[in-house]
Amino acid sequence: MVRSGLRVFIALLLPAALAACGQGNDADRNLDSLDAELADGNSAGNSRDPALMSALHDQIMVDPALAGQANADAIRPPSQPYAAPVPPESAGKALTGPAQDNMPTKTAPAAKGACPQCAAKQESMTLGALAARQASGRTRACAANVQYSTRWALRLPADLPLYPDARVTEAAGNEGGNCALRIVSFASGAPLQTVIDWYYTRATNAGYSGEHEADGDEHVLAGTRGDAAYAVFLNARGDGGTDVDLVVNTGK
Repeated sequence: MVRSGLRVFIALLLPAALAACGQGNDADRNLDSLDAELADGNSAGNSRDPALMSALHDQIMVDPALAGQANADAIRPPSQPYAAPVPPESAGKALTGPAQDNMPTKTAPAAKGACPQCAAKQESMTLGALAARQASGRTRACAANVQYSTRWALRLPADLPLYPDARVTEAAGNEGGNCALRIVSFASGAPLQTVIDWYYTRATNAGYSGEHEADGDEHVLAGTRGDAAYAVFLNARGDGGTDVDLVVNTGK
């Protein structure tokens, strides 16, 4: 009785299973046919759609400029190390002073009580105005047509250069006619007296006179050599450094 019932169940189940297998094979054949049509474009449906065939067969367009930026956010490392360009040595010379030399330093004389040059500095709003208030008549005349550029800091005379750690903030000059005027503002980390002694040594070694005046925290070291003249204006900063304005006119 059990065997008869099993035979009846198998007889009923077998047609349904065969039908399902047939449907699976038909679906696979339909997918294979669709893939072939998309790949070769020979079907009637695809040949009637030129836009579709063009999109399938045309080459992919690549922008070389954008291709170089691909994977910018990728975790993997780049094909070459990252590097930042280093500015040429000449680009930094307008902002920093020369290397420290081994010239023995002389001590500048003590400051005098009166300081008319200090008042000139306090009343000057620009580097040109400061040069126009100098005691030297040639310097005052040359101050009329100054031009502003930090490049003038590179053209200071060799005997009165920038202080070794100078950081230039502004510069001006005039090269016309009998003028060789240079006016440079810079900051130094050195104490005020150290900077005064440094410029006093170089000025006197080059044949300039050197007079030191002061009014409170404002100091001036100035002198002449024939028609040439210089003046160094110095202020002590709270951090121990010094702010400096240097005016030099060597003439021609």
